[in-house]
Amino acid sequence: MSWTRENRWRFGLVVLGVIFMFGAPHVLELFTVINLTTAIALAILALSLGLIWGYGGILCFGQTAFFGLGGYVYVVAAINFGGSSWAVLTAILVTALFAAILGYFVFYGRVSDVYLGVITLTVTLIMYSLIRRTSGPSYKIGDALLGGFNGITAPPLNLPWDASTFLYPEHVFYVAMAALILCYILSFWLVQTHFGRVSVAIRENELRAELLGYDIRFYKLAMFAIGGAIAAVAGVIFVNGVGRVTPDVFNLYNTALTIIWVIVGGRGTLIGPVVGAFLIFYLTSSLGSQAVVNSNLILGGILILFVLAVPRGIVPSLIELADRRRHRQFSKREQMRMRRRNRRNGAASETTHER
Repeated sequence: MSWTRENRWRFGLVVLGVIFMFGAPHVLELFTVINLTTAIALAILALSLGLIWGYGGILCFGQTAFFGLGGYVYVVAAINFGGSSWAVLTAILVTALFAAILGYFVFYGRVSDVYLGVITLTVTLIMYSLIRRTSGPSYKIGDALLGGFNGITAPPLNLPWDASTFLYPEHVFYVAMAALILCYILSFWLVQTHFGRVSVAIRENELRAELLGYDIRFYKLAMFAIGGAIAAVAGVIFVNGVGRVTPDVFNLYNTALTIIWVIVGGRGTLIGPVVGAFLIFYLTSSLGSQAVVNSNLILGGILILFVLAVPRGIVPSLIELADRRRHRQFSKREQMRMRRRNRRNGAASETTHER
């Protein structure tokens, strides 16, 4: 991987993330840190969709299905295992396997992009409806009662080597930021590998990539499963941030929000969905504290505005503006060099003529 300008600013983002991770708990209040943990979980979810949609060309309306499944599997596994150490890994693996199985039937069945969106949205609605109907003592997995619409209280994270030592909210923030940074590093490493370049080629033109000999079904399936695993990480962080998991993690509101985050932040980038998630999270939090304007109307207006006025999203538009400014500055410097060179050449010709 060449050390290009793009890689340098990505490295700078990682450094800023590490500084923020260690500095925020010492500066911010505990309530703000807990809110930030929730926002970070949603940012990881946005990153997962930004990866598979922006680089794999897979518009998945069911990313919240993997998000919620990861949260539920974590809670159920943590209750039955008596700790979170293996529960986190179980949640990621089970969700990735579920995404792989679903993706196998979708991609190897040659389902079109439109029906892919319908199928993933239907899966999300089915999971939402099923979990809501699990009230009562008979609906349990091992020792974990599913709780229906009331959900399940999440066991706190513990140290991997000591199940009796639990993490406080500020420590969960460290875990959340570390997870976001690692998922971001994994994602931008992935998109620069051969696998990532082929995935982008498939996004641009499936037929051409297939004629070149690539199995587009395998690449889409692998990207889909990786996105599901990252969404599961987001689900695990989310339930530890809020302290419980409920069927609302599967609802249509969260499904729509995930797509809005990516559109606002910028599809085709990795940091864009993260930025979009943070901005919309704090915007909805601010709107929720007032009763004058319906927050859903504001979000709908924002979506329409960005689709019409800023279709590329915030981050790509800012990058384009910076590139234009840099190009103008470079052109001005070149013009000044040409003028100085012409002056020197003119002066030299006059001296030669006098001689």
